[in-house]
Amino acid sequence: MLELNDEQRMLLETVRRFIREECRPLEDALEASGELPEAQARALHEKARALGLYAMNMPVELGGGGLSVTDRILCEEQFGHTTDILIRRAFGNVYEPLLHCRGEQIERWLKPAVAGTRTCAIAITEPGAGSDAQGIQTHAKRADDGSWVLNGAKHFISDGVWSDFFLVSAKTGDKHISMFMVDKGLPGFSLGKDQKMMGLRGTPHLELFFDNVRLEPAALLGEEGQGFKLAMGALNVVRLAQVGARAVGKASHVLELMTAYANERRQFGQKIGDFQMIQQMLADSVIEINAARLMVMQAAGMLDRGEDARDWIAMVKVYAAEVLGRVVDRGVQVFGGMGFCKELPLERYYRDARIYRIFDGTSEIHRTVIARSALKKGAALWDLHR
Repeated sequence: MLELNDEQRMLLETVRRFIREECRPLEDALEASGELPEAQARALHEKARALGLYAMNMPVELGGGGLSVTDRILCEEQFGHTTDILIRRAFGNVYEPLLHCRGEQIERWLKPAVAGTRTCAIAITEPGAGSDAQGIQTHAKRADDGSWVLNGAKHFISDGVWSDFFLVSAKTGDKHISMFMVDKGLPGFSLGKDQKMMGLRGTPHLELFFDNVRLEPAALLGEEGQGFKLAMGALNVVRLAQVGARAVGKASHVLELMTAYANERRQFGQKIGDFQMIQQMLADSVIEINAARLMVMQAAGMLDRGEDARDWIAMVKVYAAEVLGRVVDRGVQVFGGMGFCKELPLERYYRDARIYRIFDGTSEIHRTVIARSALKKGAALWDLHR
């Protein structure tokens, strides 16, 4: 069992209070309108920055929070207790590949991102390359003057509307993938439609188009050909934090609603929580949520120790996402007809949960990764005592 120190307890209480007082009151209006007014988004952002909750994953010397992976994961679980867009606008996404900035890149892109004065999105997914990040077709060719010419398209870019620049993966050779920092507003760079989703109300998912976009040499992040490694490093943390930990948080929130309702709702002269079938749904949810939480914390600890956690993160991605789906489905069942009504939040939690088994690598892809590792490593893959 994870023992929290005093600093961790204070951090979690601050995050919980922020979500309870600043985010929750906005949820119903956001769900009804499908939009978060820009004034509210800016207010959330400023309040999070004032509390030191912005760029928590970045080093202190750059102005970030300097949190360990474990501490960040503790916060990310709490983020799962509210709506996606509110967390995105309040806390932002400052991606780890930006730590590869050098020279003038630090002042132009890294420090403003950490300070929250410039926001960033990562652009990897394409119409023909989802789980297969190596299958991208967007490409960049070096011109005679040392600049790059970028062509291609991306889609499902979640933070595209308000981002000032993008981390874009592009082929720079037959087998090389590189990453570029691409400022919004460059000639030839345009935004496409917002792909409307079944869930995640208020979170835009944009298309990006690059038509002979000229990039200066300083736009290359890291070394040429290092882009796939940078992208996978970023996605591994995203999978653990924004999928694994947040899935545990969302499932925990639903379980809180289920248990409260089971203690209040009466049928046939008794609380529905007294019925064995309801008790089984609650018990299974408690067991699965805690198992997923322990898996998440195991992977976080491995990253903090500098260990290779890719296999564990793949396991977390599959298990936590599917636990969330099962728990929310049980939640709708416990609430009965009211769980299917828009009057209660269960209906939107049900819709939001479905994407967790798809984005950042489908469950099927991660199961393939896990199986191949098991065939190669045997018991060493899961035996923590080896």
